[in-house]
Amino acid sequence: MKLVVNKDSELLEYLYEHLDMPKKRIKQYLIHGSVYVEDDRVTQYNYPLVAGMKITIDTNSKHIKNLPFEIVFEDDHLIVVNKPSGLLTIATEKEKERTLYHIVRDYVISKNPRGRIFIVHRLDKDTSGIVLFAKDEKTKNQLQEHWNEYVSLREYTAIVSGHPKEESGQIVQYLKETKTNLVYVSRHEDGKKAITNYSTVKSSKHYSMLKITIDTGRKNQIRVAFASKKIPIVGDKKYGDKTKSNRLFLHANRLKIYYPVIRKDILFEIAIPNEFKKFISNDI
Repeated sequence: MKLVVNKDSELLEYLYEHLDMPKKRIKQYLIHGSVYVEDDRVTQYNYPLVAGMKITIDTNSKHIKNLPFEIVFEDDHLIVVNKPSGLLTIATEKEKERTLYHIVRDYVISKNPRGRIFIVHRLDKDTSGIVLFAKDEKTKNQLQEHWNEYVSLREYTAIVSGHPKEESGQIVQYLKETKTNLVYVSRHEDGKKAITNYSTVKSSKHYSMLKITIDTGRKNQIRVAFASKKIPIVGDKKYGDKTKSNRLFLHANRLKIYYPVIRKDILFEIAIPNEFKKFISNDI
């Protein structure tokens, strides 16, 4: 099934308006990676459409339990995936069905009806990259209870608006959270300590691509760190960025942990999205 967009809109609403099918069914096509915009697979409900874009829906694939994103690693105890930007890791009161957890769970069950998955850690909705699930409770408990000692590397790539004063450095802060879930830097040491390390990978006229590692895993830690330095992450409207962007330019691309099942460290690594490289290259 093919459509040519005749007006600017958002993907789910446009499809609902122009297709003779229930919204729930359209959501299933999106969730299972059956919708393509300009040949790119899209799962994001509010993906922005521009008049003239071409949409293709693979109506034959909606029941096939293939994940609409990369599986980085899978064995009997773990499954590690590359989470897209714009997808919640786990359910909230507002969104209970379309989450990374539900999509991966359905995939695991399609292979083994008794299969289960367990949350080990999570990423913000708008952050893309490596997320790890356990397939059994024992592995989940081992990883969660020893997460800080088992994890030896958490590396991200980000594009920020502007340029850091120093090409590399460490940001040490104490973070607190408002009742409206906004994280901020406390002037006193009464918050949770957050340590963020960075180095500049590439700079353009208005932006910088940074390699970031964190020594602590606080909520919104990276986003708050750079917003507080007046160089917010591109697309981070929550923390003050003004750039027009379809996504948050923050990607978790490397994670190294001790894997108790094999009693060895294991490094999970994925590529930096092409859109990051294009964004920097186009800023002339």
